[in-house]
Amino acid sequence: MPRAQRNILIVGGGGREHALAWKLVQSPMAGRVLVAPGNGGTATEAGVENLNIDATDIDALVAFAADAEIGLTVVGPEAPLVAGIVDAFSAAGLACFGPARAAARLEGSKAFAKDFMGRHGIPTARHRHFDDVDGALRHLREVGAPIVVKADGLAAGKGVILADDLYTAEAAVRDMLSGDRFGAAGSTVVIEEWLRGTEVSYIALVDGAHILPLASAQDYKARDDGGRGPNTGGMGAFSPSHLMLPDLEHRILDEVMRPTVAGLAADGLQYVGFLYAGLMIAEGGTPYVLEYNCRLGDPETQPILLRLRSDLLALIDAAAAGRLHQVEAHWHEQAALGVVLAAGGYPGDYATGLPVRIDVPRMPNDRVKVFHAGTRIQGGQLLSTSGRVLCAAALGDDLAEARNTAYAALQDVEMPGGFYRRDIGRDAT
Repeated sequence: MPRAQRNILIVGGGGREHALAWKLVQSPMAGRVLVAPGNGGTATEAGVENLNIDATDIDALVAFAADAEIGLTVVGPEAPLVAGIVDAFSAAGLACFGPARAAARLEGSKAFAKDFMGRHGIPTARHRHFDDVDGALRHLREVGAPIVVKADGLAAGKGVILADDLYTAEAAVRDMLSGDRFGAAGSTVVIEEWLRGTEVSYIALVDGAHILPLASAQDYKARDDGGRGPNTGGMGAFSPSHLMLPDLEHRILDEVMRPTVAGLAADGLQYVGFLYAGLMIAEGGTPYVLEYNCRLGDPETQPILLRLRSDLLALIDAAAAGRLHQVEAHWHEQAALGVVLAAGGYPGDYATGLPVRIDVPRMPNDRVKVFHAGTRIQGGQLLSTSGRVLCAAALGDDLAEARNTAYAALQDVEMPGGFYRRDIGRDAT
């Protein structure tokens, strides 16, 4: 292998990780690109290999990276970051891209994140957190509904209950604190005011001091058309966001991102990695932080990386070396949009092991790509493994063309009981 090339390990098995693998393998500095555990899409992606190691088996991942001479590990999902995978790799002398365990608490604990924002003057909803049912119920009866109830820990994007009435809010508190709906993630709940406005996603690379914004994106969390139904991990996204005008981006950088990075450093938590702020833009333009993620969003990653012209590996290297202020990210001017195909019943109970058939013709200039989120290949057949199964993403000269192309691609995908929202991007075209 040429001296400049390095073997790359990507940790995770969802749509975000398929997109990362697809993009990183394009770098001239990448040698072997391996994904642990990967999915049916990464198994068939040119130049990419899957590993039979779970994303949370940190000891096995460290051992493999050492034996296989992995030059860089990129962590996709939140669970291994919150569990301290970066700390473990660093202790073994191995390069691993992402925030250390202490900094990853920004996503791992909503109560921690809320306290952090309060200390550093970062705008967010009024809130309180509780670990006892009686105290939480008393507070609910004092503030009334509508209200938002959040499980404190990681809940795969589904630990947020938007309660229109007090009955729903009280049931959510009991489910989380007395029941086992979210396990340990629900041992503490955050109760916060229901903010009104428009949601946007703001994602950047951070090197501990400097911020390199990625292309703007807008995602759709509700399961059903029109923003109805339960919250999910995400049913689709598009980039760029029509809301991200220069004045708003300046406010987000000045009021959210820079204070976040500076606050982490002041707290002794140097943050290196992808940093995601889920924002509610209120009337008047104030950006309120709904949540932090310590990694790339999913499904925002898919349309964002479709638009990225720059070498992603070079940008990651710059962040790891503390020199983001010396590089720029270049983007295709076209719009990109992705639509998630989910299994019937998601985000509740759903079947797995369903046959998936994809017959999307290859289009010129890589303008359409089906990223796998929850699939495996068994006996030569593609089968579903999770609630979110695929994300059909497309580029277009404008958002309407990207939207039409992505939805056309979904017509060539078959899965029993599969469904998708039919209004992704409609409000922006």
